[in-house]
Amino acid sequence: MINRRTFGKAVSLGTGAAAVSLTGLQAGASATTAVTAATAADRPGVAAVPSVPGITPGTHTGFRTVKQVKAGVLDIGYAELGPRHGPVVLCLHGWPYDIHSYVDVAPLLADLGYRVLVPYLRGHGSTRFLSPHTPRTAEQSAIALDIIALMDALKIDQAVLAGFDWGSRTADIIAALWPERVKALVSTSGYVITDRKMQLEPAAPAVEHNWWYQWYFATDRGKKTMENEEQRIALCRFVWTLVSPNWQFDDATYARTAEAFKNPDYAAIVLFNYRWRIGLIDGEARYDRYERKLAGQPPIQVPTVTLDAALDPFTAPGDGSSYRDHFTGPYAHHTLANVGHNLPQEAPTAFAQAVVEADHL
Repeated sequence: MINRRTFGKAVSLGTGAAAVSLTGLQAGASATTAVTAATAADRPGVAAVPSVPGITPGTHTGFRTVKQVKAGVLDIGYAELGPRHGPVVLCLHGWPYDIHSYVDVAPLLADLGYRVLVPYLRGHGSTRFLSPHTPRTAEQSAIALDIIALMDALKIDQAVLAGFDWGSRTADIIAALWPERVKALVSTSGYVITDRKMQLEPAAPAVEHNWWYQWYFATDRGKKTMENEEQRIALCRFVWTLVSPNWQFDDATYARTAEAFKNPDYAAIVLFNYRWRIGLIDGEARYDRYERKLAGQPPIQVPTVTLDAALDPFTAPGDGSSYRDHFTGPYAHHTLANVGHNLPQEAPTAFAQAVVEADHL
């Protein structure tokens, strides 16, 4: 999930946002705009943003097929919808989630002519390491390079990147380090590139409380839980209820995603990621040069829409001001009321609309 530095700033903020409708937002979720700049409407000659048809969350329950492609150190599993020669959108999931976070978003975008790709991140679902000898690490730059490798394998020069949680961080990193590969960006929770040095500093009590699972994963007890398939599936479901308090998901919805947690490398990847973030373990040397760049918190210049979920404990109240300065290109921000951490699955129309908006900035 997001880093403590971002959340630490957010907890001290007031809402400070004027109410406005986000086109295509489904019933039950409203939006506020906290920060906007250089939107399509401000730029002569730029086409108006198409409206995404409203959809009830949970309308779709799965993807028809999952494809596989060898990319970098992985054999990556991914869902694909939409015309093969349409503009590409890559939707990136977080933890503890999988590609089903976009089960409603993907068809909405495909119907608008986008080629939508939704990959399983390393350690999830049908994504596998090609070699048993590859270290099962999960530095933030390693996951970003997985997506670059996927784009290369599929001969995709540039795409709109959209994500939440680990997916936001991955998309942010690619936008910051390889901006030529990113046509536009949708980043839930804003700028979430991890500053490992800041992670070593104590945070406010409310922040530390919300990061209970990070400290749990640092213990032998947490490690044993993650390495036990039944116990980790129970833990991840509990996290869902905490971070999305208004999302009334059913057993079948969770079970579909929980299948992704049965990947043989799932525990190793998750434990490495959270332990690495707080400095308990070192990453591979091959990623050091990228991590040095990311330690400088590089700005993101590509057209960007940031989203905050008002009920997400990591970003509430979500006016976006804590990270606004990191985005230096065309930019818009929206806060969604009555929505929790798994924003694309809880509010698919709003998320899809943000993708279209970003594409037209």
